[in-house]
Amino acid sequence: MRGGTQAPLASSARSAVSTVGRRLLDLLPSRADWTAVRRSPRRDLVAGLTVAVVALPLALAFGVTSGLGAEAGLITAVVAGAIAAIFGGSNLQVSGPTGAMTVVLVPVVAQFGATGVLMVGAMAGLILVALAFARTGRYVRYLPMPVIEGFTAGIAVVIALQQVPAALGVTDAQGERVWAVAVDAVARFVVHPQPAPVLVALGVAAVMLLGARWRPGVPFSLLAVAAVTVLAQLAPVDLVRIGALPQSLPAPSLDFVDLGAVGVLLPAALAVAALAALESLLSATVADGMTVGQRHDPDRELFGQGLANLASPLFGGIPATAAIARTAVNVRAGAVSKLAALTHALALAGVVLVAAPLVGRIPLAALAGVLLATTVRMVEAASLWALARATRGDALVLVLTFAVTVIWDLVLAVAVGVGVAIVVALRAVARSARLEQVPLDSGEHTAEEQALLAEHIVAYRLDGPLFFAAAHDFLLRLSDVADVRVVILRMSRVSAIDATGAQVLGDAIRRLQGRGITVLLSGIVPGHDEVLDAVGVADQLRRDGLVFPDTPAAIAYARTLVPGTPKRDPAVA
Repeated sequence: MRGGTQAPLASSARSAVSTVGRRLLDLLPSRADWTAVRRSPRRDLVAGLTVAVVALPLALAFGVTSGLGAEAGLITAVVAGAIAAIFGGSNLQVSGPTGAMTVVLVPVVAQFGATGVLMVGAMAGLILVALAFARTGRYVRYLPMPVIEGFTAGIAVVIALQQVPAALGVTDAQGERVWAVAVDAVARFVVHPQPAPVLVALGVAAVMLLGARWRPGVPFSLLAVAAVTVLAQLAPVDLVRIGALPQSLPAPSLDFVDLGAVGVLLPAALAVAALAALESLLSATVADGMTVGQRHDPDRELFGQGLANLASPLFGGIPATAAIARTAVNVRAGAVSKLAALTHALALAGVVLVAAPLVGRIPLAALAGVLLATTVRMVEAASLWALARATRGDALVLVLTFAVTVIWDLVLAVAVGVGVAIVVALRAVARSARLEQVPLDSGEHTAEEQALLAEHIVAYRLDGPLFFAAAHDFLLRLSDVADVRVVILRMSRVSAIDATGAQVLGDAIRRLQGRGITVLLSGIVPGHDEVLDAVGVADQLRRDGLVFPDTPAAIAYARTLVPGTPKRDPAVA
């Protein structure tokens, strides 16, 4: 008996291991990835160097904004950027620190410190790997567009608010929320105004925005930051700098691991994982739309991002995700394979090894200007306006998602936005379920007979789903019919029915019967009768011969129930 029990268990274990192994092979880089690398290596190398020029100030700025410092941003761009490039599911994605991620990390830093952020990043990496194995990548396509646009606009506002203290030269602003910190910074600036940081931040932002319109291919962000850094060295102005940076990547370490903190940090890790998945898959979709013939694998992309977020904390980096702005630059620069994103990471590693002393002299106000310009580019005003005008439901979802993002929390914003979108969609579907009176066929009847039928027999056709959102409206309308002897309910166009809808249908039938009105059902779709039987709606009607396969049969029987018309056997009808 023992051997007989162990054999099936051993077989099941081997089968599970085999399944996991096959799934892992599906998620690892394939021969097609390396074939693409050999296709046009020179174009990829040029594209990677171009992206690195754009990514350098962004990596520094996001590192500073996260609270872990500029070096953490650089490390993330190098380590996470390289691993996501190799293992990700898109040939065009460029990963690293992003503004949306820093929004989530700031409160984590305030509450748990730097080690808490590293722990959160590693936990998020594990969650992303699990999501990849569970094949959840495909579901991002079901996110409503108003949620995505409201989320993106809200993130842009939050990032802009994060830059207010640095742009004003205030280093000690306080507050529980980003907007509260910005308000406190403005109040402190009014008391002790410092014009130099303001001029630097606005100048860098203006150069980036105006330069992008004049020469889109020129890296004005790097040029503006370099120019401001030189001027700050030559002019006697008091500007806060980045400070000393390490001239090499730190050795990997697991000192941050604290298993006792897993429960406390789990909500933040789930938020980081959700944000990384959302932003990466949206970025990959945008990249596909900018090219011909490129299609990403969403599950492999989640797997690559998971590995990247597992590796980044080992070197002191913050959680990472794919970046739409850098990915777009990569595509426009002519990238065709993963080699471009890998080159970008290696080029930034070279900056760490060679130019760290120079990078440390960059004023923080200049990086604030870079991010202020970035937030302006993030917001598509035309898209927001189009959604706001589309329907009231779309406008409501857009505004709510935006407001919750700015005032409270990113993940809560997505949850609220999706929840409201579902309610709006259900309401729209429910309103599409119609109870429509249809005329009876008068081809074989005299005018007198047709008048009698029109007065005493009413047929209703139910269109669309009959579920909880539509059921109560259906009950009210159907129960109000008057001056009829027979009601025929045509069920052939009911696309879906749930228990609530079936129960309400039964209540309406009983109310009509209580008023002496006979109710006939016709054309019940296979599968729907099971729901109707489960709640006891159709049983009695079937026993009384009041359920018919089609409407003509129901009409023929209805005529036998109206006084003054010839009686016919229901079985014959």
